[in-house]
Amino acid sequence: MKKTAALLLAGTFAISMVNTAAAEVKIPAAYIALGDSLAAGQTPDSQIDAGYADLIAQELGRNQPVALFSKDLAFPGFTTADVLERVEEEETKELLASANIITLSAGANDLLRLVQANPADGSLQFQRIQSDFALNKARKNIADILNRLNEAAPNADVYVMGYYFAYPHARESQKEGIAEQLEILNRILENEAEKADAIFVSVDDAFGENATSKVPNPGDVHPNLEGYQAMANEFLAEYRSGWTIESRELPQPNPVSFEEILQVQEEQADENPQPAAEGEEPAEGEAEQTADDQSAQLFPSLQSDYLAIRTILPIV
Repeated sequence: MKKTAALLLAGTFAISMVNTAAAEVKIPAAYIALGDSLAAGQTPDSQIDAGYADLIAQELGRNQPVALFSKDLAFPGFTTADVLERVEEEETKELLASANIITLSAGANDLLRLVQANPADGSLQFQRIQSDFALNKARKNIADILNRLNEAAPNADVYVMGYYFAYPHARESQKEGIAEQLEILNRILENEAEKADAIFVSVDDAFGENATSKVPNPGDVHPNLEGYQAMANEFLAEYRSGWTIESRELPQPNPVSFEEILQVQEEQADENPQPAAEGEEPAEGEAEQTADDQSAQLFPSLQSDYLAIRTILPIV
C-alpha cells in the first residue's frame, strides 16, 4: 500500500480492536435496510429491483417469523452525511425503534463521486487528496450514524455492509489506486463497527477485482442479482451459520424505473394533500404551488410500501 494510504490509516487504526459483537437470531425479525442504492436494490440499468436487503428478508422469512421488513430508509445517491441527517429525523427514529435487525450501507458515494470513470477506454481518475479528505469525513459520519442507531434502536443488531470493487471492467493498470481507496473505506467501516459493537459484513472477497459477471455494466457500478446474492450470503454467514440463498431461490426480475416511482409519489401527493394550518386560508396561488412542491418532493412517507428516492445519481 502506498505511503499516503498508510498515513491516512495510521491515525484511524493505531489500536487493533477485537470485535466483541456477536450475531443473534432475532425472532420475530424486524428488519430495516438503511443507506444508499445498494440497500435500495438499484440495478445496473438504473432501476430498482430486489437487492441484498430483499434477499435477506426472503431468507429470513423462509427460516423464521418476520414481523417487519422495510427499505424506506434506502436512497440512491446517499452519502454518509445524508444518512446521518436522515437518522436524526424524528419519524426515522420512530421507525428504527421497532427494528431488531438493521443493515447499513454508507460510504461509497463519499468516495466514488470523486472518481472519473471512462468505460470506453477503461480509465479511472481521482485526486488522492480529495479522496483522503472524503474518507476522513466518512469515518466521522459513520461513527455518528452508529451512535445514533444505538440510541434509536437499542434492541437492534446493526450490520455494517462492506463494499466490493466497483470497476471490474477497468484496465488492470488503472485498478490499483481506487482499489486501495476502497480498501481503506472498508477498513474504516470495520473499525467503526467494532467500536460501536456492530457487526461488519465483508463482501469484497466474494467479488474480487474482476467480477464482471456480478457488475456487468461497464458504465455502472451496481451489481446484478448474482452480485446482490453474494452480498446477502455474506450477511447470512454472520447472522446464522448454514443459511444461504441458492441461485434457484432467486426471484424473477421485476424492475421499477425511477419514472414509475416518481409517478407513484406524485399520485400519493395528490391523494394526500397537506392541510393548511387551523384557521389559516391558503394565499392565492399557494395551493397550486403546494401541490407542485409535493410532486417535486422526493422524500418518502415512512408508511409507503414502495421505495422512494431522493436523487438519481449514476453511483452507489
